[in-house]
Amino acid sequence: MKRKIELDKTNILKLAIGGILFFIALAINLPYGVNIGIYLASYIIIGGDVLLKSIKNISRGEIFDENFLMAIATIGAFAIREFPEAVAVMLFYQVGELLQDIAVSRSRNSIAQLMDIRPDYANLVLGNTTNKVSPKKVKRGDIILIKPGEKVPLDGEVVEGKSAVDTTALTGESVPRAVEKGDEILSGFINKNGVLKVKVTKEFEESTVSKILNLVENAASKKASAEKFITKFAKYYTPAVVGIAAALAIIPPLVIEEAAFSQWIYRSLVFLVVSCPCALVISIPLGFFGGIGSASRNGVLIKGGNYLEALNSVHTVVFDKTGTLTKGVFEVAKVHPQNGFSKDELLEYAAMAEEYSTHPIADSIKKAYGRKIDRSNIDSYEEISGMGIKAKIKGIDIYAGNAKLMNSFNIKYKDEDFDGTTVHVAVNGIYAGVLVISDELKEDAKKTVEDLRKMGIKRISMLTGDGENVAKRVGSILNLDKVFAQLLPHEKVEKLEILDKEKPSNGKLLFVGDGINDAPVLARADIGAAMGGLGSDAAIEAADIVLMTDEPSKLITAIKVAKKTRRIVWQNIIFAFGVKLAVLALGAGGIASMWEAVFADVGVALLAVINAMRIIKIYK
Repeated sequence: MKRKIELDKTNILKLAIGGILFFIALAINLPYGVNIGIYLASYIIIGGDVLLKSIKNISRGEIFDENFLMAIATIGAFAIREFPEAVAVMLFYQVGELLQDIAVSRSRNSIAQLMDIRPDYANLVLGNTTNKVSPKKVKRGDIILIKPGEKVPLDGEVVEGKSAVDTTALTGESVPRAVEKGDEILSGFINKNGVLKVKVTKEFEESTVSKILNLVENAASKKASAEKFITKFAKYYTPAVVGIAAALAIIPPLVIEEAAFSQWIYRSLVFLVVSCPCALVISIPLGFFGGIGSASRNGVLIKGGNYLEALNSVHTVVFDKTGTLTKGVFEVAKVHPQNGFSKDELLEYAAMAEEYSTHPIADSIKKAYGRKIDRSNIDSYEEISGMGIKAKIKGIDIYAGNAKLMNSFNIKYKDEDFDGTTVHVAVNGIYAGVLVISDELKEDAKKTVEDLRKMGIKRISMLTGDGENVAKRVGSILNLDKVFAQLLPHEKVEKLEILDKEKPSNGKLLFVGDGINDAPVLARADIGAAMGGLGSDAAIEAADIVLMTDEPSKLITAIKVAKKTRRIVWQNIIFAFGVKLAVLALGAGGIASMWEAVFADVGVALLAVINAMRIIKIYK
């Protein structure tokens, strides 16, 4: 549904009445006093609100803004009896402001339409009936019904039905995704054909759609360096031009023979009108807002203009492995028992030890075991960070984890070079054997690394808690510069800091991860990017950028949008300054009149806004 641009009809009416009076005074030969009266009435009707804003701002100590510049320039024009130009400047300024508002509204509406994913209602299933309720009233565990054509209001798991869902609003993918019983479904998707029953896994405040909307709405609060530059620049720029204009009006008539005050006051007024920084103040924040909206359409959420700007300076990219470069979908490939244990015993002990773990590797072991585990037999359970599990089951001590876990409990094990992730198992201090877990690379992982190098990224590395052999194999396939394996969460941060010291001071380090253990590294990196589909809530919260489709290649999209945004923003800065400096020089020399001054202010601002709107049209 398209959103209409709401225009201020009262403002349009005032401009129309003031404009008619202005053209009457301009076109009809009336007595001098009547003529002045009509010009004055026209001026007050058109520019009264500008004068009031200027007075209010001065009372608050905010003197040097565009309202002050327009007020002093037009009042000065009246003072030197340039009545038509005084009214014309205010009229064209106000028309320009109106056109800018329309352009900005179109831009914001375009972004709003891209992100128009907020659900209006949810069909809550209660027994044999269905009630239409606000998504905020639905609790975790409730069952909701999603009919064809409806938005998915909350994150959940499909418990009944089969359908295709449109994921465009979240991921930018145009091809519908098939979902059926057992599949995860995210709020913001649109159900295309079948009827689905979904068990809600996250309440509205925690849902994907809510997080996306919050990220986009709050992104503007984090300014990019170009925006900060303009804010600081305006504090010095505006008083400086007012001072120069005053000097231009006073000094030449005092030092140049036959120079008239009226002539130089007019030139100083032209100088003031030109000096308004409207083009920069409006177009630069709009440019970054447009870039964030464009990235959102393509399945990349950027939490602020500062992070969008920082993507232009990335020197080093560091990836996590599992769930980031690999699919994170594990299965037990091999079972190697030792010391008299059978394959079934080894798998059973491993499954019992992993019963309480939610790690994907643990899920693959429990799935391979295939039988229900009686939790009442588990006497104690301890998860040792970065190593594995220690459990006591029916009085038997079981250890399941990596080589570090075996070493920490002085268990002698056979260290072999397996093609996959290894889980060593020990029972009562005796090594029972090893399970080999396989995990595939994501289809776009290799191309992502190649594309990053083509874009000028100098160093690409990987940090993982996985074994040395698996890490080296992945690093070799992807042609990574450095690979660090068997890392605990705090060790990942230490390695990241080493890589950070190796980059130049003006370069940025970007880390991409997905798990809870990646949250500290995401927070420590210059830019943290989290996988938004399979990624943990902790990782998404700590990250500055969220890749909604879990595809590493979305990183390329984010960098492309960032580079395009920066180009357009700097085009506006250079264009605005170039035109203004040229007209300022012409105005000071008496060549440019108020008409050129109006173009240099309002016209340039409008063109800059229209240019900034091009960012929204960036696609993959």
